[in-house]
Amino acid sequence: MASRKETDVSDIEDGDGLEEEPGEVIDSAPPMKVGEERPLGRTGLAKKLLRHGRGWETPELGDEAAVHFVATLTDGTLFDSSRDRDEPLTLKLGQGQLVSGLDHGIITMKEGECALFTVPPELGYGAVGREGVPPNAAVRFEVELISWIRVVDICKDGGIVKKILVKGERNEQPSDLDEVLVKYRVALPDGTIIAEAPEEGFEFYVKDGHLCPAFSKAVMTMKKGERVKLLIQPQYAFGDKKFGNSDQLHNVPPNSILDVDLELVSFKPVIDVTGDGKVLKKILKEGEGAFTANEGAAVTISYAARLEDGTVFEKKGLDGEQPLNFVTDEEQVIAGLDRASATMKKGELAMVTINHEYGFGSVEVEQDLAIVPPCSDLIYEVEMLDFIKERAPWEMNNSERIEEAGRKKEEGNLLFKAGKLRRAGKKYDKAADYVGEDGSFGDDEQKLVKALRVACWLNAAACSLKLNNFQEAIRLCSKVLDYEFYNVKALYRRAQAYMETADLVSAELDIRKALDIDPVNREVKMLERSLKQLQAESNRRDAKVYSNMFAWMTKDTSKSNKKLKVEKPEKSKDEEENMAAMDMEKTADSSVPVETRTVVDSTLNTFS
Repeated sequence: MASRKETDVSDIEDGDGLEEEPGEVIDSAPPMKVGEERPLGRTGLAKKLLRHGRGWETPELGDEAAVHFVATLTDGTLFDSSRDRDEPLTLKLGQGQLVSGLDHGIITMKEGECALFTVPPELGYGAVGREGVPPNAAVRFEVELISWIRVVDICKDGGIVKKILVKGERNEQPSDLDEVLVKYRVALPDGTIIAEAPEEGFEFYVKDGHLCPAFSKAVMTMKKGERVKLLIQPQYAFGDKKFGNSDQLHNVPPNSILDVDLELVSFKPVIDVTGDGKVLKKILKEGEGAFTANEGAAVTISYAARLEDGTVFEKKGLDGEQPLNFVTDEEQVIAGLDRASATMKKGELAMVTINHEYGFGSVEVEQDLAIVPPCSDLIYEVEMLDFIKERAPWEMNNSERIEEAGRKKEEGNLLFKAGKLRRAGKKYDKAADYVGEDGSFGDDEQKLVKALRVACWLNAAACSLKLNNFQEAIRLCSKVLDYEFYNVKALYRRAQAYMETADLVSAELDIRKALDIDPVNREVKMLERSLKQLQAESNRRDAKVYSNMFAWMTKDTSKSNKKLKVEKPEKSKDEEENMAAMDMEKTADSSVPVETRTVVDSTLNTFS
C-alpha cells in the first residue's frame, strides 16, 4: 500500500467529535434511517446508513473489529477492496490502519450494519495521497461491521490486556471473596504450553489467587461463561524470577510475557454476613425470587453441621431428621447460623463458615452426633426450605400496630431484666417503629401512641447507656424532650450521657432543668453531686496544666534575663548606684500587696 499522510487519532475528538459552544445544549440524535446521510461532528466525516445492524452495542476505540470494505474516490473509482480478496480485514480501532477518520465512523456501527463513510482529505490520505488516490482527495468507504472483540486494559497500564472472545451471561462479576471455576491454557509467546487446567476446570478463591497475580485481577472483570484471551506482562506474571518444574507449571524463563486462554465457567458468591469476615456464606444454589428472610422471620431450614476436620455433629431435615423451625434474631440458634439464615432466599442452598465467636464460643458443647470442642470453627451446609417474614408496620391497621408495639416493648423489658441489652434495644426500636410518626393515628389513639413511643425511646436510651453508646443515648433522650421538654427521666439520662462524654456544661444544664421541675428528686441530686466531683477534678487538671505552662514561661523568661545580664557591658560604680535607685523607685510604684497576689493566684487555679 502506498505511503499516505499519517494522521494521529488523538487529533480527532473522542466520541462523535462534536465541539460544544459555551451554553450550547446538544440533544442526542434520533436513530438513522436507511438511506439517510448525517455528518459525524464537525470534522467533515459523514455517514450514510445502508443497512441496519443487530442489537444496541457498538465497538470502542481499542477494540479489534472485523470488517469488509470497498474504498472508492467520490467519482466511484475503486482503489481498494477486501471483498475482492474475499477476506475480512481486522482493525485495531484507534490506530488508523486504513485511515484514521474511518475508525471514528466504525465505532458508531452495530454488528452486521453496513454504512457508507465519506472521509475528508485531512482524515484520509491528506496532501500525499496514495496509489489510486490523488493528493487532497476525499474518499468513500463502504463498510460492513462483521464482528468485533472487546479489548480491555484491566490495570490501565498495559500490564493485562483482555480480549473478549465470547461474552458472558448476565451482569454479575465475582468479588474477591467468591470461589470461581475456570478453565485455562497458559503459553509463552513462542507457543510453549506451560500450564493448563484439568478438563473439569480448576476452583480457587479469588482472594487466594492462582498461578500468577493476573488471574485474580482478570477473573474479577469477567462474567459467567465469558471466554477471553489475556496478554500478561512480566510484572503481573512471574516477574524477573524463573518458575517451573512442578505439576502445575513448566519452566518459565525470567521476564516472560504470557498468552492465556481463560474461561470463567461459573462462580459461587461468598457473602460476608457479619462484616468482619467471621461468618461467610457461600451460595451453592440460588434461591427463588428477590426476598430474603429478615430479622424476626419464622424460618424452616435443613442442614448438616460439621467441624473443620469433617466430623458431623448435628443434622436437621436430613436422614429422617425433622427440619429445624425457629425465629431469627431470638437467640434460638447460634448467632452465626441465625445471622446467615436471615440473608437467605427460599430454596437457597449455602455453605456457612462460622468462627467460634459466632458459634459455641470457648466452651465444650455436646451435640446430637458429636462433641464440639472449645473454640471450634463450624461449617453448616444449609438449605432454606421456607420462611414467613415478620409483618411490617405498613401491612397492619392502627390497632394491630399499637398492639404489636406494646408486645415488642414488653419483650424488650424481659430482655433488659435478663441483661440481654442489645436484643432489648432492638425490640424497643421495633416497637417505636410500629407507632412511628409516619402513622395516621386517630385523635383517640394519639395519647396511647405518644406514651408508647416515649417509653420505647427512654428504655432504648437506658440500653445505650449500659452499652456505652452515649451518643445514641443522647439522640434518643433528645427525641423524647422534643415531645416532652419537662420529662425528668429524659433529662436525667441525657445528663448521664453528657457526663460520660465529658460535656459537663450540657450535663449541668440538664440537671438544673430537672431540679427546676422536680426539686426533691433524689437520683437527680445524687447525679448533681457526681457532676460537682467531676467539675472539681476537671478544675484541678486545668489548674495543673496552666500552672505548668506559667512555670515554663517563668523559667524561659529567667533564662532570657540571665543571658541579657551576661551580655551587658560593665558599668562604672556611679552608673550602678543610679540604676539601683531607679529600680527601687519603679518597684515602689508598681508593687502589689501580698494579699492581692494571693487572690490573683487563686483565680488562675480555678480557671475552667
